[in-house]
Amino acid sequence: MHKSSSSSGLGPGGLDIAQSFFTPIQKTAPPSPTKRHTKISVIGAGNVGMAIAQTILTQDLVGELALVDAKPDKLRGEMLDLQHAAAFLPRTKIIASVDYSVTVGSDLCIVTAGARQIAGESRLNLIQRNLSLFSVIIPQLARYAPDSILLIVSNPVDVLTYLAWKLSGFPSNRVIGSGTNLDSSRFRFLLADHLDVNAQDVQAYIIGEHGDSSVALWSSISIGGVPVMSFLKRQQIAHEEEKLENIRKEVVQGAYEVISLKGYTSWAIGYSVASLARAILRDQRSIHPVSVLAKGFHGIQGGEVFLSLPSQLGRSGVLGVTNVHLTDMEAQRLRDSAKTILEVQSQLGI
Repeated sequence: MHKSSSSSGLGPGGLDIAQSFFTPIQKTAPPSPTKRHTKISVIGAGNVGMAIAQTILTQDLVGELALVDAKPDKLRGEMLDLQHAAAFLPRTKIIASVDYSVTVGSDLCIVTAGARQIAGESRLNLIQRNLSLFSVIIPQLARYAPDSILLIVSNPVDVLTYLAWKLSGFPSNRVIGSGTNLDSSRFRFLLADHLDVNAQDVQAYIIGEHGDSSVALWSSISIGGVPVMSFLKRQQIAHEEEKLENIRKEVVQGAYEVISLKGYTSWAIGYSVASLARAILRDQRSIHPVSVLAKGFHGIQGGEVFLSLPSQLGRSGVLGVTNVHLTDMEAQRLRDSAKTILEVQSQLGI
């Protein structure tokens, strides 16, 4: 399948009227070379990939969107479906191809391709089914979009982000995993629901593995600027560790519940990834818990591993990791989470 895009050819023989429809004004100059549109490529036109693409379009984040998938008919159908909404969306060029050359000039490549997670299946069990796929995808992206930032969404995201880093040869700041950005949103939603406040007023992070060994940073949670745990202590309000852990488990089970009910997750991850794309492409320098090269942070040793830490994102990717305070227990749980991923990587020989 060659690159597909909409055609402006009208009239006999497909006459291109684009040039004759307008009369140019005099004494013009070409566009400034310092001004260029942004381009995002989404690899994988499944439920997650298309939810991300649709959210990116509605939020007017790019001038050009490229879709890549191994299924040419579905890919063209998805492209046409989005193009047909042109009258209702900001102007964006939408193209699609099974050939990775379509990604040339991308500022950001979002990888969602991978085997779908089965209900009840651990994210780590997906690894073997996705390793060979990434061995094809990532070298192609490195070839055609060598200056891009890679944003990995496919699960298990931490191991696959590490693999993408190794296969691409990119510097670590330009390889990012979506990590626990969505987990943290689920966490904030649950806390906001308990306290009957807006989730945007809740500052709370889930860090570590995007999965069963994730770590909830209870010590740094704040509501409207009020640190929750110190507030409870001052007010002598008792809380049970078991109840706190149950909330964290509810966050972890959130994706599994959605998958068991509708077969897949899509909308929440679409908004989550779009928020990361906006932070990167518009150089917002905002803080997001994403999967980054974590060796050396909070005592993580023993090998190179990607795990989620609150990180500042901007036009060059990861600008830095926030020096967030962890309690001794939180730091130990984070190191245990790192060991879980490192053991898997060791077993796989990567």
